[in-house]
Amino acid sequence: MPELKCTVQTCAHNSQMLCELDAIKVGGDTAKNAGETCCDSFVQRGEGSMSNVTNSASDRSEIDCKACDCKYNDNCKCEAGAISVEGSTAKRADGTECATFECEKCY
Repeated sequence: MPELKCTVQTCAHNSQMLCELDAIKVGGDTAKNAGETCCDSFVQRGEGSMSNVTNSASDRSEIDCKACDCKYNDNCKCEAGAISVEGSTAKRADGTECATFECEKCY
């Protein structure tokens, strides 16, 4: 299970750079760079609401990855030791990205 750091402060699942989900989904089935990926598990935190803190946030998460050309993708499972999800001011999933993405087939 990869270590997960998340800088998306606008996500309801983010708790002090950790994710409260046991598993996340990374989208970007045709991605050739990190900017073409996204965290499909992103849910915008409601305006004026507190974070979704349940004391269950972890630095480890299962990653269901649809970025077919990522060198860390093994049958839709992320095999990186650690990943970083970025997009600190995102309002939607497409405002996030897997910054760890590396295109295996791109030159």
